Amino acid sequence: MNPTPIALGLAAAFVLPTIAEARSVTLTTTIKSYWGNNAYMAIYVTDAQGNLKSTLDLSGSRGKYFRHLRDWTRARAHGPTGVDGVTGASVGPGKTLKVKVDVADALIDAGYEIHIDTAAEDGNDFPSDVVVPLTSASAGKAVSGAGYVSAFQFDM
Repeated sequence: MNPTPIALGLAAAFVLPTIAEARSVTLTTTIKSYWGNNAYMAIYVTDAQGNLKSTLDLSGSRGKYFRHLRDWTRARAHGPTGVDGVTGASVGPGKTLKVKVDVADALIDAGYEIHIDTAAEDGNDFPSDVVVPLTSASAGKAVSGAGYVSAFQFDM
């Protein structure tokens, strides 16, 4: 008996489920036009109780200002402290940030929410500037923010 087909079958049984465990999600965030410094931003996922599950994007180059992203900072105290997605520079007024991240399939349509906190040096802080359910039904629909975010949309 040739062991190669059996070994390949076993390898596929272990590899294929890990491929299907995450989905590529594109996050598109447009910042309002305003006069002032660039916006710092944290895009993160919480459960229904507000517990941090994952940080998808962190925009801003000076860590001392991250404390102004208050809901995210508070959630990090009781959840994962690392950034699971992308990090980059702060986002300028009127600019759009578009990033691709992997989101675990188990988080989609399971009661989780995407939050965006924004803040700007010498400007205002907007904890939970955007809150949107992480559902298939919410995908592809733009929502407005309460602070610096003009529009946010995620696509799967």
